[in-house]
This record gives sequence, C-alpha cells and structure tokens, in this order.
Amino acid sequence: MTPYVLTVACPSTRGIVAAIANCLADQGCNITDSHQYDDLLTKTFFMRVSFMSQKGADLAAVQAAFAPVAETFEMDWAIHDGSHKMKVLLMVSNFGHCLNDLLYRWRIGALPIEIVGVVSNHMTYQKVVVNHDLPFHHIKVTKENKPQAEAQLMSVVEDSGAELIVLARYMQILSDALCKKMSGRIINIHHSFLPSFKGANPYKQAYERGVKLIGATSHYVTADLDEGPIIEQDTVRVTHAQSPDDYVSLGRDVEAQVLARAIHAHVQHRSFLNGDKTVVFPASPGAYASERMG
Repeated sequence: MTPYVLTVACPSTRGIVAAIANCLADQGCNITDSHQYDDLLTKTFFMRVSFMSQKGADLAAVQAAFAPVAETFEMDWAIHDGSHKMKVLLMVSNFGHCLNDLLYRWRIGALPIEIVGVVSNHMTYQKVVVNHDLPFHHIKVTKENKPQAEAQLMSVVEDSGAELIVLARYMQILSDALCKKMSGRIINIHHSFLPSFKGANPYKQAYERGVKLIGATSHYVTADLDEGPIIEQDTVRVTHAQSPDDYVSLGRDVEAQVLARAIHAHVQHRSFLNGDKTVVFPASPGAYASERMG
C-alpha cells in the first residue's frame, strides 16, 4: 500500500478533524499517524495526517475526493506520496562540515532525499561532490555579476527539478527577488544560537563574552537576513576552560545536526509556515531508525 501524507492549514473552526477522518474512511483509507495544532492567537488550524488506502485508491482519486472538504473549510492543503523522495539542491562555499554530513546521511539512507546536485561559488568541494557521482555547478559570484549568477542558479534549479534548496554554509546573500520566488523552499543554517553574535566569527565573540551555551539555528530564507521562520535549533554547553577552537568544533557539530533535522522536518511535510514562525510536528515513530542504525 502506498503511504500518503495530508497537510492542512485553514481557519480554525469545529468539525475539521471529523470531516477529514470521515472523508478518508469513506475512501477506504486507514490513518496511521496524526498530529494537529490550533493556534489560538492567529486562529489557524494545522494538521498532518499519514494514511494508506486499503482499497488501492491512487493519489488523484484521493485528492479528488478530498477537494470538497478542503473547499468547505477554506484549506491550504496537499496530499503527498509518502514514498516520494524530494529533490534537493545543496549549496556550499568554503566550510564543508554540513555538506559532508548531509552527503554521508544521504549515502547511508538516513536522509530520505534525492540530491540533484551541488552549487558552489568556489571549487573547494568539486572533487568531494564528483566522487559521490553528483553534478557539481561552479557559479562564481561577484558584486558585478550577481544577477547573472542568480539567473544561472535558477536555471540549475529548473533543469534539475529541485524542490528544495539547502544552504549548507553557503556564504552569499540571496537577492530579495530570489527569496520571494523560492519562499518556503530554501533552508539555511545560521552558525549562531544567539542573535547578538552576528558576523563572520560569532564563536570568537561568544568566547570573549564567556557564554555557557553555543548553538545553531536552521530557518527558512527570507529577504530579512538570518531572520526567517525558525525550523530547528539546538545548543551545546561550554565552559571557561575551552578555547575558541573548541567552540568552533562543537559549533560545527551542532550546525550539522540541526540542519539535518530541519531538512527531515521539511521533506517529511512536518513543517508549516505560520506567519513569521513555524509549526513543526514531531517525527513519526521509526522516522530516524535508519539513522540510528547508521
């Protein structure tokens, strides 16, 4: 049986859950996992339902049957083929820890995506990428050629069919136009948990201020630099006895883990935009089994 995932966001009102459950039951579908959240401040209801058709209904049939329910409740909705691996384009500059981590997770089957290529403004990781039998696209970016470089990037996105762009420590700022065009489809890793430490060397700043926690933030990219809706965050404790280099090493580990979890949430349709923030439902049982085994 093909697994499906229904995602719903709509104005909050009574009867939504019953209508969804009844519609799926009428189509011979069995719900295997369900999460919901009612935001009382924005009066928006969010729901994610995993289900299977016990009568062999295909995706188009289930979508057609659900459409009247969606119209009744003014839903922003989608039904996804749960077996589909989302096509992802990675982007990197000169720091490769997140790229290497994602390639490893992808290679052992711990990250359920299809990597369609890697874009970089440097040649540093060309050999690494090619050795994974993946397309490598070198797009040099300068102040003078930025519009042309972004046009080249969008050509790669369109030609590869990429559904998601992941900035795995890509250190170029994307234009407002590109951010709007790919809204909700670009994920970044910000190398700081504390917004006060911005710039090229946040760990050194954190060390100089004697912080006790450092971490990382993964978020959707918007025109507001490093201020997009947050998907995932984590921290690690540090002490006065550790050096700035220790901070960097620990920070890189956290960055890689946070970015991987954010990608998991997006490709499994567990992350919903909710204004300037997100609703992120927990992973289904067994979602990380292959990663634990790896």
